[in-house]
Amino acid sequence: MTMKESVALVTGGSRGIGRAICLELARQGASVAVNYAGNEQAALETVEACRALGVEAEAFQADVADPAACEELVKAVKDRFGHLDILVNNAGITRDGLLMTAKAEDFDKVLDTNLKGAYFCMKAASKVMMRQRYGRIISMSSVVGLRGNAGQTSYSASKAGILGLTKSAAKELATRGVTVNAVAPGFIDTDMTSVLPENAKNAMLTTIPMGKPGAPEDVARAVVFFARPESAYITGQVLCVDGGMAV
Repeated sequence: MTMKESVALVTGGSRGIGRAICLELARQGASVAVNYAGNEQAALETVEACRALGVEAEAFQADVADPAACEELVKAVKDRFGHLDILVNNAGITRDGLLMTAKAEDFDKVLDTNLKGAYFCMKAASKVMMRQRYGRIISMSSVVGLRGNAGQTSYSASKAGILGLTKSAAKELATRGVTVNAVAPGFIDTDMTSVLPENAKNAMLTTIPMGKPGAPEDVARAVVFFARPESAYITGQVLCVDGGMAV
């Protein structure tokens, strides 16, 4: 198996870090299935950008918080491309708020998408990968899953959960040639962080030894490292892409 023979499914691949991951996989020659929840136009733009790099690409709508939709998503990708070799669990949402005032339904929504969504997709994809005796699963955690952050109890909990999910699945799937790893971004310059007030951004920068935010491409390159066939003996690991923030 080479990257040029690989098929990758990226959840939440329509924009931001997800789009950067899709494009970096395409640059390595992988065919790309771009999953999106609601923004079809953005997903189609990502597809066209991948195709411009000379690979096959297609958009697939699915809400990863729905287990049946995840099963259908994996089946649709396999039917379209013939196999599935790389799963990137990138879909995520935030519902930030202080613990004392946070709504229970917001906590549920964040965990349903960020953690349970990764679990449902991993469960569906692992069936295909175990039969193939080959696979790469990479899930997006976060620096706040490692060290926490005030006002982000639900998001931090979901991203910390990714770590346990990754390590347990890595032990279950290792004998079938399927690796399971996680990437933990820090403060990355995306649409999600651009809406933060300037004082919040400046406060965040003071916690980064490198003194600057990362780019989506920095995260994408880490994902591709785990996705490559050459990473066959690396599993259950967490790679921080955070400019030293979690040190």
